[in-house]
Amino acid sequence: MKEITRIVEVFEQIDFTERKAALATVVWVEGSSYRRPGARMLITDDGRWEGAISGGCLEGDALRKARQVMRDGSPLVVTYDTMDDGANSFGVGLGCNGIIDVLIEPIDPSSPTNPVSLLQEFIQKRDVRALATVLKSAETTGLTPGNRFILTEQTTASIPDWLQSDMHSVFSTGKPLTQTYSVLSGDVEVFIERIDPGIELVIFGAGYDVISVAKLARDLGWQVTVTDDCIAHLSPKRFPVATCVLYADREVVIDKLTITNRTAAVLMSHNFNYDKAVLKALLATETPYIGMLGPRKRFDKMQAEFEKDGLYFSEEALSRVHAPIGLDLGAETPDEIALSIMAEIKAFFTKGSGGFLKDKTGPIHERLSGNVPNHTRQMDVVSSGLEA
Repeated sequence: MKEITRIVEVFEQIDFTERKAALATVVWVEGSSYRRPGARMLITDDGRWEGAISGGCLEGDALRKARQVMRDGSPLVVTYDTMDDGANSFGVGLGCNGIIDVLIEPIDPSSPTNPVSLLQEFIQKRDVRALATVLKSAETTGLTPGNRFILTEQTTASIPDWLQSDMHSVFSTGKPLTQTYSVLSGDVEVFIERIDPGIELVIFGAGYDVISVAKLARDLGWQVTVTDDCIAHLSPKRFPVATCVLYADREVVIDKLTITNRTAAVLMSHNFNYDKAVLKALLATETPYIGMLGPRKRFDKMQAEFEKDGLYFSEEALSRVHAPIGLDLGAETPDEIALSIMAEIKAFFTKGSGGFLKDKTGPIHERLSGNVPNHTRQMDVVSSGLEA
């Protein structure tokens, strides 16, 4: 989300009376690579770019290909093959051991369907959507590279029947897909991805240690709301990075918030009664992640008091509470504790294990599903001029 937001910001600053631009998107990865499908990079004809499609190995060559795309006005799929690092003729060690397909598209700022305009709409609406991009198609299909279809919770009407099932699957699982479809009038190769607005962090409490959590979350591109019932703690100077600073009484604060399936609620007030009141309200919602600072016995004591008051919550509801919060990183300082909290929340929403990668069997990232792209199609393969 942060990268998309930054690309849109830079795009809006371009003077298209003087400059041309293109958008590069990773659409297929076989083997290993630094970036995964859906990674983007905005490129201008004066050699500047925002975003990244690799760890720095491919950007220089992609810039040259982008200049060609800007001149021709036609999209291009470029294949970078780094599978045999020791035998390649590039003159640099990529170290990725993968095959990477990158779609490079010219940007017409006057077109409402140019790829960055679609990203602008996404940022404004902040909705989850599946985005299907045509990479290759037979002329008889009536589709051209760069054509797109969008699936949201409200919109399905414009999507062809042959694409509906896979778009719904990607929308549901978040796993990108590159697939060739045989339709009546010819073959169409399509890249489908899900883009979503990221995690929405709500921090209850505005103490000193919250500052580090709010800052790190914003650095990750998350939306951050800091709320407390002590207005003295909520000085904007303390939380200049927060998306929202909310003063609200503990008994009604939930009514002032929007809870979604991307909301992470973190209780950090250090006030037992405040956290207890907020936890009681949160457990009655569908907040997927609830984290609480402090030892486990603090949460146990809250449960005991709930039961004493005749309040009983289901095992499913209580399982959403992470107490104590965070991964076991040996964190001690506020900044280290913030890292531990952010790491656990990220792992929760991506279903990561949070363990050491060296202990993981198989690839670091899940392999992209779907058909292997037909690399006999017209495309450029990187040459010895590749920049590191």
